[in-house]
Amino acid sequence: MSLALSSARLAVDIGGTFTDFALEVEGRRFSRKVLTTPQAPEEAVIAGTALVLADAGLTHADLSLVIHGTTLATNAIIERKGARTALLVTQGFRDSIEMAYENRFEQYDIFMDRPEPLVPRQLRLPVPERVDARGNVVDLLDEEAVRALVPTLRAEGVRAVAVGFLHSYANPAHEERVGAMLAELAPEMAVTLSAAVSPELREYERWSTACANAYVQPVMDRYLDRLERRFRSDGVTAPIFLITSAGGLTTVELARRYPIRLVESGPAGGAILATRLAAQYGLDRIVSFDMGGTTAKICLVDDAQPLFSRSFEVARQYRFLKGSGIPIRIPVIEMVEIGAGGGSIATVDALGRIQMGPESAGSEPGPACYGRGGTRATVTDADLVIGRIRADRFAGGKMALDAVASREAVANSVGTRLGLDGVPAALGMVEVVEENMANAARVHAVESGKELAGRAMVAFGGAAPLHAARLAEKLDIGTVVVPTGAGVGSAVGFLLAPVAYEVARTRHSVADAGFDVAGLNAMREEMRREAEAVIRPAAPEAPLTENWTADMRYRGQGHELSVAVERAPFTAADAERLRALFVAQYVAQFGREIPGLPVEITGWQVRLSTPEVPMPPLPAALPDTQAAPAETVELADPATGRAAPVALFLRDGLPAGAVVPGPALIVEDETTTYVTAAFEARINGLGHIVMTRRAA
Repeated sequence: MSLALSSARLAVDIGGTFTDFALEVEGRRFSRKVLTTPQAPEEAVIAGTALVLADAGLTHADLSLVIHGTTLATNAIIERKGARTALLVTQGFRDSIEMAYENRFEQYDIFMDRPEPLVPRQLRLPVPERVDARGNVVDLLDEEAVRALVPTLRAEGVRAVAVGFLHSYANPAHEERVGAMLAELAPEMAVTLSAAVSPELREYERWSTACANAYVQPVMDRYLDRLERRFRSDGVTAPIFLITSAGGLTTVELARRYPIRLVESGPAGGAILATRLAAQYGLDRIVSFDMGGTTAKICLVDDAQPLFSRSFEVARQYRFLKGSGIPIRIPVIEMVEIGAGGGSIATVDALGRIQMGPESAGSEPGPACYGRGGTRATVTDADLVIGRIRADRFAGGKMALDAVASREAVANSVGTRLGLDGVPAALGMVEVVEENMANAARVHAVESGKELAGRAMVAFGGAAPLHAARLAEKLDIGTVVVPTGAGVGSAVGFLLAPVAYEVARTRHSVADAGFDVAGLNAMREEMRREAEAVIRPAAPEAPLTENWTADMRYRGQGHELSVAVERAPFTAADAERLRALFVAQYVAQFGREIPGLPVEITGWQVRLSTPEVPMPPLPAALPDTQAAPAETVELADPATGRAAPVALFLRDGLPAGAVVPGPALIVEDETTTYVTAAFEARINGLGHIVMTRRAA
């Protein structure tokens, strides 16, 4: 039967292995997971949407809003499966994108791995032109040289072109002219202008962002076009929005033009979920742990707010150190992401070391146990061999797993090479991937100037609850929360996200008597209008919160601090107040001010958002009750390397107040929580699993 409703909101999160669905209607939530269809991702979206709507007794026309996020762009960059891309660049600067910062992120390792640019050198094509830092044209654009490059682009099989000219943020005229010429001369190629995708200073980050956008644009553009057409043909009349890397929303049209803004969209949903849970639980400091089929994401949340950044790195290659990835300059919830998911493939290197990822089996062919043609061992296969995943209970029994295939894959990929039997080899794989994630978390915390010890962890994603307790042990974390719907946690986070959008601009000014009040106010009003135009279709009447930041530095410095500023229009008297805000933050971070130096403002950002969705209050603690296990199963202990009997519980059968001492497994349709011997789990009044460290 069909429910009478005023609002049914659907969230869809495409991962590298599974596509997750969360449908919220009249206070009830329905969820589903289906295998991602990488050759045509919309097929999984359409199929899963039909399933979850049927679960709720709804039709496509009943939907009032669709929110979509995906790691497809991220996975394409990590696995280098994007379009063949060229970069048209100011003559004399073709190697800037490879020279990067001209430093060594690991000074003493002569074998350190540097990230390969997405565009190889032979496709970085110089164009005679030059604009200075104030936007003045120094050398006119050589249009004949641009025309002469088109045959080269076609001969090289280029499908996407990034255009990156020096100082185009100050004057984009040359880039815009090249974009118009390519639209006429090579309409089959997708074109990204660096001044449009990241209109900010510093050419390396801007060009890297433009290349990444071009690299994923053809894939994402075709996918989003097909998806929107299929949704409309199925009867969906609701607006469709994409979640951005900063946890806001954007239109399908903008997402097709700037898919790089979606590169962390799935993980952003998870960070939103963790942030709201932190506020609900009254936790000041948490670490968000999201592990899916292809990647793992770790985010720090302080005072119920995730760390935001204007830039981040994708696909760090060298021990997760800053500088070993591809820099992207967009608004983003700051997190570290590594190629460590359930589908991460195991190999043994020349030194006999187990390596996990970043290559992933994805959903096609998937882990060997899926029976879809995969033969190489993955984390999921290892979890099945050691007993953390139960073949007969995976996906609620709807998806059969082949345990024999997993054992053979682990033996062929790792065991035979190292002379190990199946269980020790699988335990080695799991230990390596868990230590990789722990090391990534440590590095991320150090770079952020934060501590991990004493934090609580919120774990979600199909694979995270399987590894969260062990990761917590390695990071000295004493509390782990596995929320309801953890297996589709990022999709649930989409439903909690405010409608929001961010706009950034570069504009140089000095906080002194010559402060350009009229020009700054006009630019800020234009930025606000741009953000509001994106938000209003989804929230026509909602009140909006306006948050502004300014990038500020002392004159002569090379990097800025992001300083929160007021939203009201500026007056001439505000120059000294802006300077004081910067100095206060500079002193807080570096311990002293620098007297006598002027303060420069290089850029501005605005985030416009609707109010947050309210969270229910945390229920009072209930008396502990002992729950009866559904069965006893064999599970390999990572400490001893031997299998031993442990209790298996069904999450649906655990009432609030139930206590589950470790070691144990808590199984649900979308994931399994492994409670190690060091932890004890309780089911709280919200149905969340809360694991707490036992006293030593």
